Amino acid sequence: MKLITAIIREVQLDKVREALIKAEITRITVSRVSGHGQQRIEEMYRGQRIVPDLIPKIKIEIGVNDAFVDITVDAILKSARTNGAGTVGDGKIFITPLEECIRIRTGERGGTAI
Repeated sequence: MKLITAIIREVQLDKVREALIKAEITRITVSRVSGHGQQRIEEMYRGQRIVPDLIPKIKIEIGVNDAFVDITVDAILKSARTNGAGTVGDGKIFITPLEECIRIRTGERGGTAI
């Protein structure tokens, strides 16, 4: 089991969600987060140019069985790129081992609980 965490642009959420549903990945958690990496944007505030410290992003977390890791990552990669080719600030995907998953309602454990 793996936990896939993707940080993407806010405007790409609908495309990513549709791609995941098409790939039969329907259980996701979505959070609004802020951060920055290499992406820098300038804004005008009271006539002065400023560079905000934190940029709004979307964080998607998906617990999957090992067989679905590549399918999930491919769906996110293809749908989260800006203009199909990608630009700085499109985001990142992290894949971490998931030691245990427990469904609270039934007490199921492991891959069947996902």
